[in-house]
Amino acid sequence: MFVCAQNKQLLYDFNEIPQALLLNPGVEIGYKSYVGIPLLSGISFQAGSSGASVNDFFANDGIDINDKIRERALYGMGVRDELSGTYQLELISVGFRGKKNPDNFYSFGLYNEGDAIGYWFKDYAILGFEGNAGRLNQRFDLSHLKTRGDMVNVFHFGLNKRVNSDLVLGIRGKLYSSIFSFKSTKNSGYFVTTEGQNNLLASTLVADMMVQTAGIESFRKAADDNTGIGNVFSKRGLFGGDLGVGVDFGLTYNLNKQTVVTASILDLGFISHSGDVKNYVFKGQTTIEGVEVKLPEDLVNASADFWQDLVDEVKELLPYEENNDSYISFRPTKLNGSIRYNFGEQIPYRDDCNCSVVKTKNNLGYANGVGAQIYVINRPKGPQSALTAFYQKNFGKNIGLKTTYTIDKFSATNIGFGANFNIGPVNIYAMADNLLSYQNIAASKYASFQLGINVISWGKN
Repeated sequence: MFVCAQNKQLLYDFNEIPQALLLNPGVEIGYKSYVGIPLLSGISFQAGSSGASVNDFFANDGIDINDKIRERALYGMGVRDELSGTYQLELISVGFRGKKNPDNFYSFGLYNEGDAIGYWFKDYAILGFEGNAGRLNQRFDLSHLKTRGDMVNVFHFGLNKRVNSDLVLGIRGKLYSSIFSFKSTKNSGYFVTTEGQNNLLASTLVADMMVQTAGIESFRKAADDNTGIGNVFSKRGLFGGDLGVGVDFGLTYNLNKQTVVTASILDLGFISHSGDVKNYVFKGQTTIEGVEVKLPEDLVNASADFWQDLVDEVKELLPYEENNDSYISFRPTKLNGSIRYNFGEQIPYRDDCNCSVVKTKNNLGYANGVGAQIYVINRPKGPQSALTAFYQKNFGKNIGLKTTYTIDKFSATNIGFGANFNIGPVNIYAMADNLLSYQNIAASKYASFQLGINVISWGKN
């Protein structure tokens, strides 16, 4: 069961790394240009759990797995516990300073991103695991099903502009090419069992539910026909799928010589799904006598025939239909903000950027920086936030280290560490979160890593 907030607190405001531009288009830039190594310039993955860990279910502790599921999942997790994961892979990454106007820095690229989130469907799990016979008159809430996910290719072009010695602004336009999408976020209704006639049980279903998908049927058909899933991936990822638009904004402002604030809003956009759409609708009310829902005691070894029979029985019970109506999915918009205080030895910048605006307050860097960052992401059940304290240490112009301490709903002991190295024109960075959990990965509830390699051109234009 995986959860992640897409937060990249180690990379955010790490100015020396080009990929920091993706988190704040208005970051301060001290290099002339950069080119990312394809497939290696920006790799990130995050996963975790706000409920139970893998170790909670599969540890060799002598407890039957069905008892673990009942105690640690059915009754140990709540409806706001999330299960999700995300990754990002850069395919193209390029940036350069304008020759005629060196105050402007342009960047463009392409990255592939996948994200999925689901909330613990508590009443569904209880109904399936323990059945309805012993729970007369109890309403099982169908709104507990709430999930969404997608895979997209993102084409982007950004402008970073130094306005004056204190302010840098940035904007990035995005074109989304959806590879596949699914969502089911506005469900309501209930399932209840009451006493019927002639000693039978009466099961009543009141449902207003929908599962929306786009692109998934193309992959299913390609797999069935053995025509090549890769062809579907390439076609839908290169403008052959559903398209959308978005925008990022960001800024950096120097309150004084040593104090800096930043802010950004990312993925303010949407995707219109109209091709290869297949939706499943459950809407209406029905009451049937003599129906009892009960799963086998050994869920792990239940036969495929049992599960298919259960699906067929539920389909007969539900007012069910399929359609191909188009729909819109909004991107998970993200907000970042930080304040940083710089101190210690002053280090000359590699490049004063030869800007028309003289950087009177920032012609020297500092060996140390300490501060705090706040992060918020829009999720199906409302905003989700994280608060981070950080410390960055620069050893001259070639080595930068950063450590973070983050508090969110998943962990109160998330300590992260990141390192950035400049070896001539080669830039290498690596970062990892929740380091205290690495002594037992299976018991960890959160983990993430980021790494990348770029070629950077230093010096004035």
